[in-house]
This record gives sequence, structure tokens and C-alpha cells, in this order.
Amino acid sequence: MTHDPDQNPPQQTEAPWTTRRLLGWITEYVGSKGIESPRLVAEMLLAHVIGCERMRLYMEVDRPASPLELMALRELVARAAKHEPVQYLVGHAWFFGREFQIDKRVLIPRPCTETLVEHVLQHRRAAPGHANPIIADIGTGSGCIAISLALHIAHAKVIATDESPAALDLARVNAQRHHVADQIEFRLGRDLQPFTGGSPRAEIDVICSNPPYICDAEWAEVESNVRDFEPMAALRGGADGLDVIRVLIAEAGRLLRPGGQLVVEIAHSQREAVLELVAKADLLSNPIVLKDHEDFWRVLIADRPQP
Repeated sequence: MTHDPDQNPPQQTEAPWTTRRLLGWITEYVGSKGIESPRLVAEMLLAHVIGCERMRLYMEVDRPASPLELMALRELVARAAKHEPVQYLVGHAWFFGREFQIDKRVLIPRPCTETLVEHVLQHRRAAPGHANPIIADIGTGSGCIAISLALHIAHAKVIATDESPAALDLARVNAQRHHVADQIEFRLGRDLQPFTGGSPRAEIDVICSNPPYICDAEWAEVESNVRDFEPMAALRGGADGLDVIRVLIAEAGRLLRPGGQLVVEIAHSQREAVLELVAKADLLSNPIVLKDHEDFWRVLIADRPQP
């Protein structure tokens, strides 16, 4: 029996839909709809429906799917074919070697953001003193940055902020899942507002953020699986994409302790603009921009110098 890839996902037939057959069909079907990495999508959807690790699929390639599994798979594949991100469909994404629960309340973690985490870890290992650093993660979303840092810096205190109460709720779930809830304080607020009450002291060792940075002119060109499904507030950064980044650069210096550092993810095209902003900022110096693993300019670093 053959199956037309333009039909809805398969119904149960006399010939069983085995894992091998389903992987082949899903890969072909979503690939024909222009979905990137169709084999990976097929593996993630099928493993999710069956309730197993992806590797297990290849250990039981002749396992027939049940009618209930086919029904669930039919719906998910149809949604994936319409460019709904597979991470939302299965409810999780991987970041820095760990699985995080996600949904449409938060941005999907991306490998390029791991460059930011890698730098903060290297910086803290080399930093003299402050064995119990205070780290602020601005716009924490799923909490993937804050939680990854807490997991790798045993005595760190992390303050994770977000303007979305719903995002903070999910970040708390992820912190509990990874057993670092006692290291992380969650605060509601936009940008650096959670730190501006009263007379804020310069006591933070690292301020890091993956802020919204897509500029208005480029929004229409963003891929539909991002533009139509991920939270717009976590993506769009205003006319030049620097609305939040500009605030972070302008205000971070007075919150960082001497020797502290601002670490911010940016768009590749924003390198010169952010370096100029730091050059004009009070209490920040030595700006550089790191490339990510795909050779794009990705992470701005600026120091609060020692006196």
C-alpha cells in the first residue's frame, strides 16, 4: 500500500503503520511542505506520541502504531505541516544539554544563545573573588539561561526577570524540574525595572539577557514558523531592534559592581551600533562582540571597570 503525501496523515490500514514506515512518511510529508529538518521533526513527533526517547525508535522499527497513536500523530503532523514549531507541539526543547518545558508563552531556546551562557561561565571561572556571584537574567522566558547558569555555578544567586507573569510561571516550573529553584529569585517587570525601586546598589556581578532585537523593517521577512507562533514581545525590538538593548546598555553600569559584566545577545547586523552605544554609556567600557557557533556576531560584552 502507498500513501499520498498530500492527504491527511495516515489512517490504520491492513498493512500496519510501523515506526519505520511512519518515520518515512512523516519525513516525506513535512518535507514537501517546506519544513526544515523533516527527519528530525518526524522523530520528535513520533517519539512524543509513543512516549519514548528518539533513539528508541530505531530499536523498535517494526513496532506497529495503535489506532490512538495514529489519531494523535495525524493531528500533530497536520499542525507541523502548517509550520507550527515542533518544539511547541511536543512541549519541550533542548538547551545547553538539558530539556526545558516550553509552550507559546515563551520563546523557543536556540543554540546561538548557548554562546552567551558559555561566556558567562568562562568569565565567572576566571573572575577573582565573588565565589557567590549575583547574576541577573533579564527577560528570562523559559528560564533556560538562568537555570543553565545556576546548574553550573553552584553557589550563584540568579535573579530572573520577565514582564510576562505567564512566562515567569513556566520558568518556575523549569527551575523546579532542574532542582535549582532555591538558587533563583523570579521578579516581574520590564527591562531593568525590577531593580530600580528605592536606591539600587551596584551589587550584581553579571547582567545577561537575550532581549527582543528584530527590527521593524525585518519583521515581514522573519520565517512564518517564528513570526506566526512565537511571542512577538520576545522578538520585536522596535524600529532599529535596539529598544531594550539601548536601555540595558544605558542603565546596567550603575547596577553592576566594579568588575561586573553586561552580556547581551544581539543580531548580527547590530554589532557596530551596540559598540557605539557602549562607547557613550556611563560606567561601561571594553566592549566586544563574540561570534556564535555559526560565525554570526551574537553576544555583546561590556565591563564595569574596577576603580
